[in-house]
Amino acid sequence: MYKLLSTRLFSLLQTQVPATGIGLFRLLFGLVTLQETFFLLYFNHLIFDPIPYMDVEFPMIHFFLCIWAVIAAFIVLGYRCQTALIANYIFWLIFVNFTPMQRDFDGGFDLFMTGANFFLIFLPTDKAFSLDNLRRKLINPFVHYTQYPKPTVSVLAYCLPVIVCLGFLYFDSAIHKLFAPHWRNGLGGWLPATMPYYVSALNMSWLLNYEIIQKIIGYTILVFQFSFVFLVYNRRLQLFYVLVGISLHLSIIFVLNIYPFGFGMLIFYVLVMPFSMYRRLGNWLIAKQRVLTVFYDEQCPLCNRTVLTLNHFDIFQCIDFKGAQTFASCYPAVANISPHILLTDLYSVDEQENLYVGVATYTQILIKMRYTAPMGYFLKLPGIAQFAAGYYRKIADSRVRVKCDSHCQINNTPLIPTFYDRFVDNATPSELKKHNRILTKFILFLCLLQLNSSIHYALLYRLHINTQQTAVTASLAAASNALIMFSSTFLGITPHALYLHDHFQGYTHILAITYQDSDGNEKWLPFVNQEGRLLAPNWGRVQSMWANIAVTPKIDNQRLQKFIMKITAFWGIKAGLNLDNTLFQIKLKKVQVSEKWTPNLRNHNLTGNWETIGTAHWHKKIFEIQLPENIKQL
Repeated sequence: MYKLLSTRLFSLLQTQVPATGIGLFRLLFGLVTLQETFFLLYFNHLIFDPIPYMDVEFPMIHFFLCIWAVIAAFIVLGYRCQTALIANYIFWLIFVNFTPMQRDFDGGFDLFMTGANFFLIFLPTDKAFSLDNLRRKLINPFVHYTQYPKPTVSVLAYCLPVIVCLGFLYFDSAIHKLFAPHWRNGLGGWLPATMPYYVSALNMSWLLNYEIIQKIIGYTILVFQFSFVFLVYNRRLQLFYVLVGISLHLSIIFVLNIYPFGFGMLIFYVLVMPFSMYRRLGNWLIAKQRVLTVFYDEQCPLCNRTVLTLNHFDIFQCIDFKGAQTFASCYPAVANISPHILLTDLYSVDEQENLYVGVATYTQILIKMRYTAPMGYFLKLPGIAQFAAGYYRKIADSRVRVKCDSHCQINNTPLIPTFYDRFVDNATPSELKKHNRILTKFILFLCLLQLNSSIHYALLYRLHINTQQTAVTASLAAASNALIMFSSTFLGITPHALYLHDHFQGYTHILAITYQDSDGNEKWLPFVNQEGRLLAPNWGRVQSMWANIAVTPKIDNQRLQKFIMKITAFWGIKAGLNLDNTLFQIKLKKVQVSEKWTPNLRNHNLTGNWETIGTAHWHKKIFEIQLPENIKQL
């Protein structure tokens, strides 16, 4: 098995494919991380303060979240990719393991993002859609962009994170699902979509009320998850897995309110898409012919760097940059302009032979590049156009034309090679074989970690096998738990028993919070509405806190009171309430959970009457609450 795996990996390691998907994956991963940092900034007092706004335990949390957001922005832009990804990995580890995010505000995808980030550190993420790729070109500005080959990467860079991060997760999750009655009944996707705490504002009752369709969806998910790790890169089935996977995670995003989890997994499908789809997409998006020709001074370092930069951002390849000394005579619109005048400005010609000079050229470049068109039209505005023209003239008249030598370079020292550069691109054949042996052993180690997690929790735990019967089995169980702790913390390999029967059985009560305004009118706190749905932006990890920890089939009054305290303080202050003069009422509504298909269950659970079961109020930062001792008996 080792030899077979090693041979297969070495073959994948040597096979080169376009770097487009890897660069796009890094960009999307950065965007998901960036939105999560914005979410944490918005809810930082709710998540990190023992008492929101009143007892601030982490006064520097806002500062560190801003640093994290900057790092995520670097990942999006592809600036110093490897360093930014290492820093991002450290932030995920620290925030997930050393703040209340771990226990009380689990986002459902934190460990998944940590594991994905670990692999990104070693991937060639800087080869496409990155500023690092541009920085490499700017070192030698007199090398025309057409002389750079299209970046390629090993096909293993696509396969490895998909198999480990998605394939292992799906397989482990599918094993857990076999022990859940509603999944065995084909209703695994239907049941969460009928619970008020988990549904979005998008009403999907028209689809949920078709039993056959719901069962087809449920069983398709099971087959999909069981077989994904084995068949996802089968050429005949790859498109099927792409379409089913994208549909699955889009439904999580739009139907349920755990959108970060959906986005976090959806972005992996840019690595699963067949390369033929990228080619077709590229042929459709890229301009069939250049719509603007720009002439520049081939002997000017500033002009060459400008051309390299503009071409880097011309992702639809709409602009053609030609050296004025070489090609100007071939175009009638500029052929009659004297060389001295032609080299003092940036000239361009469009398809209709219209001539543009200076700032007008930059304006046309921005417009013709399509996605930057708003910036181009902005430059045309009165006042802005005059200011831009003056600033351009100042730079253009002060530029220096020199023969290219070492002074032309921004930095004589090459960029620091990434892990991928050192271990793959720059490795000799013998070194590559050595690195492949190390990689094979590492992948076998990852498989061992996943098997340990799946056997321990997806089989032994689900089959109710007592591992504490003897000293030997107890020791093995302790060692297994230690491995799971390690793999979960650093690699994201953890049990994926999400929304199973043990989560929904007995989940027959939901809670909401209202308050009385100064006129004595009852109003709903902007948290859970009259239907029982959690309102935006209380989704993601805030939804997880309320629906998975505070309100559960077995409600713990002490923890419930803690979270009611945090919610009333946070949203009360956000809503501008005087907490000392506000009486909060705790509302309860009964809902129905069914392991068998029930028509119109979603609408049934969103309707119904609420009853007041308790009150809460604040007095000089002291929180007092009255709740029944056993809410489940109401």
